[in-house]
This record gives sequence, structure tokens and C-alpha cells, in this order.
Amino acid sequence: MFLNVHSYHSLRYGTLSLQEIVSEAYALGINTLALTDINTITGIYEFYKLCKTHQIKPIVGMDIRKESTQLYIALAKNPSGLWQINSLLTSYNCEKEDLPLAHPPLKDVFILYPLSNVPEELSENEYIGLRPEEIPLLFQKQWKNRISKMVVLSPVTFRTSKEYNLHRILRAIDKNTLLSKLKPEELCSKNEVFTSTLSLLEQYRNYPQIIENTEKIISESHFTFDFSTPKNKKTFTGCKEKDAELLRSLAYKGLSRRYPDNHPEALERLERELKVIDQLEFSAYFLITWDIVRYSLSQNLMHVGRGSGANSIVSYCLGITDICPLELDLYFERFLNLSRKNPPDFDIDWSWQDRDKILSYIFEKYGRDHVAFCGTNVEFKYRSIFREIGKAFGLPKEDLDHLAKSPVEDHEKQRLFSLIEKYGKMLEKFPNQRSMHSCGVLISEEPLTKYTALEMPPKGFAIVQFDMHVAEALGFEKFDILSQRGLGTIADAVQLIEKNQGVTVDIRDTSLSKDEPSANKYLSEGRTLGCFYIESPAMRGLLRRLKCNDYRTLVAASSIIRPGVAQSGMMREYIFRHNNPGKFEYFHPVFKEHLGDTYGIMVYQEDVIKIALHYGGVSAQDGDVLRRAMSGKTRSKKKLLEVKDHFFACAKKQGHPEALSKEVYRQIESFAGYSFCKAHSASYAVESYQSLYLKVHYPIEFMVAAINNGGGFYRTEVYVHECRKSGGIIHVPCVNKSLVETTLYGKDVYLGLGLIENLEHRLATFMVQERLDRGEYKDLEDFVKRIPIGIESLQSLIFSGAFYFTGKAKNELLIEARMLLVSENPLRKQKDLFQLTTTPYRLPELKRSPLEDAFDEIELLGFPVSSSPFDLLKTRYRGDVLATDLLKHHKKQVKMLAYLVARKHVPTKKGTMYFGTWIDSEGEYFDSAHFPTVLKEYPFQGGGCYLLLGTVEVDFHFATLTVHKMAKLPFIADPRYHEDREKAFEVHRRINEDVSMTWRKPYPQEHEIGLPRQKMRP
Repeated sequence: MFLNVHSYHSLRYGTLSLQEIVSEAYALGINTLALTDINTITGIYEFYKLCKTHQIKPIVGMDIRKESTQLYIALAKNPSGLWQINSLLTSYNCEKEDLPLAHPPLKDVFILYPLSNVPEELSENEYIGLRPEEIPLLFQKQWKNRISKMVVLSPVTFRTSKEYNLHRILRAIDKNTLLSKLKPEELCSKNEVFTSTLSLLEQYRNYPQIIENTEKIISESHFTFDFSTPKNKKTFTGCKEKDAELLRSLAYKGLSRRYPDNHPEALERLERELKVIDQLEFSAYFLITWDIVRYSLSQNLMHVGRGSGANSIVSYCLGITDICPLELDLYFERFLNLSRKNPPDFDIDWSWQDRDKILSYIFEKYGRDHVAFCGTNVEFKYRSIFREIGKAFGLPKEDLDHLAKSPVEDHEKQRLFSLIEKYGKMLEKFPNQRSMHSCGVLISEEPLTKYTALEMPPKGFAIVQFDMHVAEALGFEKFDILSQRGLGTIADAVQLIEKNQGVTVDIRDTSLSKDEPSANKYLSEGRTLGCFYIESPAMRGLLRRLKCNDYRTLVAASSIIRPGVAQSGMMREYIFRHNNPGKFEYFHPVFKEHLGDTYGIMVYQEDVIKIALHYGGVSAQDGDVLRRAMSGKTRSKKKLLEVKDHFFACAKKQGHPEALSKEVYRQIESFAGYSFCKAHSASYAVESYQSLYLKVHYPIEFMVAAINNGGGFYRTEVYVHECRKSGGIIHVPCVNKSLVETTLYGKDVYLGLGLIENLEHRLATFMVQERLDRGEYKDLEDFVKRIPIGIESLQSLIFSGAFYFTGKAKNELLIEARMLLVSENPLRKQKDLFQLTTTPYRLPELKRSPLEDAFDEIELLGFPVSSSPFDLLKTRYRGDVLATDLLKHHKKQVKMLAYLVARKHVPTKKGTMYFGTWIDSEGEYFDSAHFPTVLKEYPFQGGGCYLLLGTVEVDFHFATLTVHKMAKLPFIADPRYHEDREKAFEVHRRINEDVSMTWRKPYPQEHEIGLPRQKMRP
């Protein structure tokens, strides 16, 4: 009888989770329930499962609304009805077609109209919903005559008065208004709660026809769904057999290319994989992925195939990945095996500049009716909860900032704040809005509207109304189409090298860069700034501690740097064993034989399978079942117990003592939850080598490309510094030399016009195009005549140094600019048909301090270019020790003066600490550690130069300064404002620093790791 139930998927309206709805209905003995969220089907599949579990008949549909106005409720008679509802809403969402106010063309759907929107005539499948509070209206003639087409309508939106208040808050948030200004029509009725079926029907006892109509709708609604069948596109060629043939043919062609010499092991592996792929009917999945990559290669776009898909030799032969699984002993079973119920996983990266081209191809090739992104529910977050609720209550900005930025325990104790905290707690985990999954694309056999309505975000690629977890439950295998800046940097660097030096670098040929001697030397020294995945302070420190100088060690480093591995203490143990191979014993011969590369430590997910296989004697696919059971991939305790018993039974058959097997199992158990896919690490390492090769051999081009791709871990200033260290001659932006992005002429690097603060991208693009079309600008006057520009933008260009080529001082140029623009309207500027000669004039000489340029650059670019930050210090002292000498000062106390690059927040058992990264006066990098007790007295005070007093600690070839005291040093006053003391120190606050936050648990101490360094004796 409850045909209009709302969950919290009715965004900023409903207050109940699906579990709460079904549990409440079950408790009240309700045996039929209809979920009709507002303009969405997000929750229907979970709702369907919950109802089946509680033996409640599920009906699915949608509450169709236009803004706050309810048009009608649509209830699917069957799966076709849901398809029709979804198609209707998709046309509205994606094609901007108006929703019909009445008589929607939905033949397999029951339509229930509210009394506020009843058409004069009703079709056979259309009814009028009558709420209990509207029953007295039946005495009116207009409604009395229509009782034969009425049904019981008892909407549900909340359970308690507290939840009704939460509903009001959600509506205020949605309307961006105060609670007091909400209109009645924007709210649900105060009685939209569950009651027992008997008490509900009692209110309609005098109108049996209404009850009979309602029962008819219930009895004729039969929604079913098969979760077991795959929903992805089933074939690539149109025939499964032809798919298998094509895949085999392509794989063998790739085999001869990847392994030109006869390679029996590769052939055997290929055949084994093809058999499993065919048995699991995943040929189409592989072929579609191959097709996407084939298109990418035809457009000369770079990609990286990673994820567990890189464990497959078939994907290697198809060109999807560039990782040889035989070289690294990668197990196919980690990717795909007959015991895996979940779909295979290809993660494919493109440059952030190229991904949209790939997406457009996928959507057009496979049909926009069949392709969409996974959706995702963006939940209310801590800060947004307090800010949004506070706004609904009318709090001023200062109070909103206090609530949003302070921990709850620090909130002032006042009634209104307590109220906000109370409702804020209720909003935790509530969906706030639907958004697009970052990379997951679905390609379906049937039109997607069979399962969901589609929505169209600004990006222009449709999304489904459910998330990836629901998609997998329905039987979809998503294609992960990702983007990253590292590939953009590599591709742009290759183009710059060819343009600037005339050298063509085939960077796709991984043999060129992988294990290249010069690159290995840079790796071991941690000289990797700008390189994909290996440029962060933590990673550069790890590379130096390991003296990493080959591909295999880099693969391991790419894994042990991951939070889970480091969290377990295995990173520390790996560093110890790598540097002290004679100071530990392998726990068991199997560990030495199969984990020798990682010193007996299970660094990778594949290692769990290896130990299960070679120590326990279980099959590789059962080993993967064990890995997934332990790593949280299955929620079944029963399954975990089964695989544990199976492991011990198999180990016993191998003749292993029970005590030994228990220790091996304990190690597996402790490692499985954090370990990282080896193929993933290997893919990262290949890309790291590609970028490092370019950095080593073409450093200026590479750093320019890094700047233009938004850098990575650090801000632009740091990459500009690295470019200068690499031999680049850095120039401020120039209207005659610069493009929108940073550009290169030989060794001369001209920063891009796009880096100038407050200069519109559109204007910068126009300036460049005008120069390319009609030649360089002769002087400021010529520029002003040709470019429609206002005084503020022109002033930014002048003070950034963009007119240095004129040979005139900035203040002279500024006066000239004002004279030129005094009677100009930039909106009406037209190009001159004739160039007229003007009479030259001479301005009085205006003196200017050279350091004024540095302050202009800080203000407009964010960092100084013509001077070093050290040149702006009041002191000439530069410290007692430089970064290059730190290794010589182990355990000694030193004073250093340095410019802050970055700091990373790290939790410890004693409180918050930071790791700092600095540049000394010679431009070299070093790192520091700041413990909680020291930070209380000597905290960081923003970007700038600091005097540091600390002790040098050398840990496995890597020096860190443990800081005891530090002080931020003052810069000189801004010479541009020598008469205004307040403004003279204003620009100093623009000096930047990079701050990264970590909320992980503290790393364990060495004695807490629990990994034995001795062989276990019988």
C-alpha cells in the first residue's frame, strides 16, 4: 500500500537509507513496498535485494518532478516498464526534452497523479493518488465522480520528528535558503511516515474501490532482475566464436613481435591464458580494450596499461600493456582464473590532454545508448556538513568558518552550535550529489536505459545513476579510462626535443629507457624531480636509501612506498635487508627460492600466491582465492575459514610441521591486506624510466614539459628552479616570445603568459595568435593598437616584464600605457587598416631598484625569477653547511639556511610531526625532520627562508636534518612601497610552500614489525 517511498537517494529530500526503509517496513508487517525516489533509480537494485531478503514484494519506480513540482509517480509493471521510465528521464536529462505534464507514453507503467496535477481524462494505466488527509475532499463533486480511478497514496520520507527537521534542513540546503524562508510546496507533508497496513486501510474503509484499485496495481506489478548474467557488450565481431578466433590471431601476431625468437615458455603461457579467457567468455572484453588502444596508437597518443591486467601475456602481446609477465614472474591467476567471480581489471592511462579524444571514440564507436560513465555518490563531508547546515540556520561567515575548520571538541558551547552538530551527525554518509566516476566506463550489450536513467554532466559524457559497486553487482565490467599528467609531460617533452634539437626519440620503445645506465645513476642519487611517481621527497629518499640502480629494484620501491606496505613496517625491513644481505636468514627455503628478489618479504600480492603455491601446495587459483579472502575482497568469514583450512590441509600433505605452517600463514595474513599488485608497480616503473631517460638526456625540454603539464608533486616554482639547474636560461613572460604555455628556444626558456596572475586565458591566446598572424609587436603602442586590452591586464603584463624587449623601464611603460588607453575602449578596438606614424615623445627618467622586479614577479607569477629568494633576505649569512656536505656530518649539530619547498604532515604516537624539503643557497635539495615537541616551540610559519639548527642523521646513505630549532628569516621591505610600511610587507605573504597532509596511523617501530630474520628451526 506504500507506493511512494523516498530514500536518501532523493537527494537533499529523503532522510532514510534503504536498509532503514526495508527494516521499518518488515517490523510493521508490510509485505509490499514501492521505492520511488525523485527522478532517480539509484537505489532500486539494493532495495530489490533487501526486499527479497525480508520477503517483501518490491515494486520499483520513480517520483517524476520538475524542480519542486510533483508531476506523477511512475511504477514499473515489469522490467520493460523500468526501461520506459528510464528512457523518459534520460530524454529530459540528456536531450533537454520537456517532461510531459500528463499522459507520459509509458505503456508498461502505472501512472499515479497527485490531486494537484490530475488531467481531465485518464488512460487505462493512469490513476489518481489520494492521500489520507485528502479523503474529506471526496465529498466534493469533482472528486466524488472520479473515485473509480483512485488509489491509496501514502508517501514515506521520514520516520520521526527529528528526521522531519532533517528533511527541512536538506531542503534549505538544496534551495540555498534559510529554514525560515522555505515555502510549503518545497517540503514534504508532516505525515509522510510508515504506519501499519491495517491502520492505513482503516482510513479508506468507506471507499473499497480505492483499496481494490491499489491491490490491482500491486498484483500486476512484477519487477524481476537477473544479477547473474553479464551485462557488458557480449561480442566484438558479432559472434563469440569469431571473437575467440580474432583474439587468438591477434595474440599470435603480437607473440611473434614481442618474442621474435622461438620462446616455448611464452607460447605455453599464451595458450593457457587464451583457454581461460575463452572459458570465462572474456574475449570481447580483451578485444574492446585492444580496439581502444589500437585507436590510440593510430592517433599517435601515448598510453600506459597497468593494473592486474599487466599480469597477462595476452594483454602484452596485444599491446595493451608493455610489461613482460615472464620477465617479472607475474601470475596470470592474479588477473584472471576460473575461481574469480569478479571481472578482470585493465587500468589504462592517457595524458590528461588526450583522454577526451579516447572517450569520444569509445562513445561514438560503441554507441551513446550503450556507453556511459559509472556514477558516484558524493557524500556530505565534515566541513560541508557544518557549513551547509550553518547557512540554513543563518549563521554569519565567521561562525561558519569556525564550525567547518575546527574539530567538534573545539566548537563553542552554545545551543545553536549543538543543534547544528546534532543534525550534522545525522548527515554523515548521506549522499549530497551524484557525480561522474573518475575513470570507470560501462559498455553494455543492451541500451543502458534498460537498467538506469542517464544524466549529462557538463563534461558531455553521460553517466549512469548508480556507482561502480552496483554496476559490478548487476554484471557490468567497467573499463578504467584514466588520465595523468606524467604521460602528458613525456609526450610534450618528445615533441619539444624534436622541435628544439631535431632529434626524434621513440620513447615508446621501452628498451631505450629501461635500465639505461645514466638513468640508473640518477635513480640511485634520487635525482628524479619531475619524473612520474618517483619525484616526491619520500620516494627520492627511498631511492637513495636503496641506492636503487636497476628496474627490478625500482619495481619493488614503487610498491613498498605505498601507504599499506610502509604502514606494515615492511618498507623499513626491506631497506634493512637490501643494505644488509648477510645479516638475515631466509625464514624457509621456499621464501629464498621464490621471494629472493624481495629478500623473503611478501611485497606484492602475487607473492601471497607464490607462497601458497610453493609452500602450501595449493593451486595458483586457490592461492588467489586465499589472497582475496584475506585482503578484504570478500566479506565472507565462512570463505576465509574454508581457505584457511584448505591451506593447512595442503601444507600438511607437503610434510610441513604445523608450527611452521602457522608462522607462514601468520605472515601471509599480515601481508595480504597491504600488498600491492606487482604488475601495477612494474607499469609505474616503466613510465618512471621513460620520464627519467628524458630528464637525463634532454633535461631542459623535459622540465619545460613538466611545467606545461602542471608539474606533479611540487608547485611551478620548483620545476622552474630545476629547469635552471639543468642549464635552462629562464626568462619572464614576453609578448613577443612566449606562448600561453612555457616555451623554449635553444636553452632560452620563456615562461608562459598563462602563468601571469589575473591575465585571462582567452586574452593570452588572442595575443599569441595575433603575433603569429601579423608578426611581432614593435613596441607598447603597436601592442595596444592591435590588442583589445584594459589597463589592469596591461599593467599585469608590464610589471611581469612582458615588455622588456622595448628597453624601457616599467614605470615609464606604465605612464605610456595610461596615455595610450586614456581615450580607448578596448571593446570597440578594431585593427588599423593603415599604420600611421606617431610623433615620438620623451618622458623624464624614472629610477627603479633592481629588486623591485623580484617583488613584481612574486606578486604576478608567485615566485621570483630575476633574483633568488636568498637575494631578498636582510642577512647575507647562508649557513655553516650546505646540502652537498651533509653526509660528512653524521651525528653532528649544524646550522643551515634554506628556502622551504614542501612539508609533509605525518602522525606519530606522540603527536603530529613534519618532514620538510628545502633548497639551500647553492640550489641543492635536502630534507628535514620536525618532531612534535620541537614543533610546539618552533612551528612552520609559511613559505620563505628559515635558519635551521639540527643534528644530521644518515640513514642508509640518506641524510636528514633532525631540527631542534628554527626561525623564519625576514625579507627586505618591498622597495615599491618604501613609504607605506603596511604594504611593504604584504607581498611577502605570497611566498608559497607545498603542504601535504597524511591521516594514516603511525608507522610501527622496528621491534613491532614481527618479521623473523632467522630461519625457523624444526
